[in-house]
Amino acid sequence: MKVVFAEAPSTYTRDMSIEKSVFPEGTEFAVAVYDEHSENNDRFYEDIADADVIINGYIYFGKKELDALKRCRVISFQSTGYNEVDMAYATEKGIGVVSIEDYCTQETAENAIALMLCLQRGLRIYDRSVQVDKEWIYDKAPGLKRIEGQVMGIVGLGRIGRSVAKKAHGLDMRVIAYDPFVPAETAEAIGVELVDMDTILAESDVISVHMNLTEENYHFFDREKFAKCARQPIIINEGRGAMIDEDALAWALDEGLVRGAGLDMLESEFPDLTKCRLMGRENVIITPHSGFFSDTSMYMLCRYSADNALYYYNREYDKVKALRNGVRN
Repeated sequence: MKVVFAEAPSTYTRDMSIEKSVFPEGTEFAVAVYDEHSENNDRFYEDIADADVIINGYIYFGKKELDALKRCRVISFQSTGYNEVDMAYATEKGIGVVSIEDYCTQETAENAIALMLCLQRGLRIYDRSVQVDKEWIYDKAPGLKRIEGQVMGIVGLGRIGRSVAKKAHGLDMRVIAYDPFVPAETAEAIGVELVDMDTILAESDVISVHMNLTEENYHFFDREKFAKCARQPIIINEGRGAMIDEDALAWALDEGLVRGAGLDMLESEFPDLTKCRLMGRENVIITPHSGFFSDTSMYMLCRYSADNALYYYNREYDKVKALRNGVRN
């Protein structure tokens, strides 16, 4: 068996010992590096050609990449999301797509709340004022609002969205949510009112995004939706970056339709920060898709993705945490 780790230039030197410990003695390991900013990734295609298993974080496997796989049986994602693959074509080629489920719910929900609190309380402005400018000015961040009584609008009420709702309730916020796939009684059981998207935009003081990325919700937050924001909300994104049109968000911030944004990812998983219009703003916090990160979650991420791959390879399909395309080869 040959296991190939599909990595970006910024991740290919990471410690892979946890994943490797799962596989039996004699397994061959390799790393294939894909640089989305390079015009030549020929070496990547050579390195994945004879893989039996691909362990993948955020490298996109489209038709060209899938065609380069000569004998691969499974692509195992190191994430709950699995949008970085042409699912229909992988299914057509008989390649299983698996991903993990609950490994970082707490960390991601905590990060969403942390981003919100930092923006709500002006902490970034105060910290820089004290530590950089050597000032001691209590009203350096004007326009702060009491969080108690504000409305948290959650878009995507899955595991993470529900955890965010619980934490928002702890801050005495009213919580509403948009999720067409969740029954009203499920939301009501946790004290959340399900509403339509227009209500989210009209009533929310904070909009926290926790959807999986699909073709249907690419650039879900565009100029039209931001123009409907009635309460100058803070936008928090712990979903996938491409659900927010960055140019539209920059416009909304410039127009005062949105009062701040806490983004744990951008449209690209490996962005060119020199070209990002959201950089350098006092009311925007950007973190490098680190909301999931802790020692605990990293162990679970590495272990579960390797377990998934090996279970699938051994045809123990009932043990796979999430077989996303139903292929059993």
